[in-house]
Amino acid sequence: MAEKSWSLPKHSVCSELYAVVMPTVLPKPELTSHPVDIGHRSEAAILAELVKRGYSVLLPFGVNQRYDLVLDCDGRFLRAQCKSGRLRNGSVEFRACSTQSNTQKTRTRGYAGQVDLFIVYCPQNDQVLVIPADEVPATGMYLRVDPPRNRQAKRVRWAKDYELPA
Repeated sequence: MAEKSWSLPKHSVCSELYAVVMPTVLPKPELTSHPVDIGHRSEAAILAELVKRGYSVLLPFGVNQRYDLVLDCDGRFLRAQCKSGRLRNGSVEFRACSTQSNTQKTRTRGYAGQVDLFIVYCPQNDQVLVIPADEVPATGMYLRVDPPRNRQAKRVRWAKDYELPA
């Protein structure tokens, strides 16, 4: 039987025309600052980094779980809540509660007893931090990236101590 020859599609990523044709095929989307979209981007960045580093990650089916993913660490399952961190005043800060709002009211709810870890992605420094849930105050946490201006050293939580292990 003769070997079938094949050729690349007219506008494959390998062709020189790809860069010219690409904007019409897949236009660049506008990034929104809607909290749900920010959360989705953080969750995707965390998932990508975990997989890249070799972690076994399980994704729950549906959207009504209190955790975003589960890590399988040698048969021990750890429920993780993904959060978006913001770099402000030399610290990565994140909220440790969920917020639901409608036209009538706003409700916040903590994660006590429902997650084992908070995994935080900070887009400003592209950092992924892993914090045991029992170390996180109910409202949120600040993790220092830069030294405090007042040179305080006691009771400072350093971001470097929570970096995702390789």
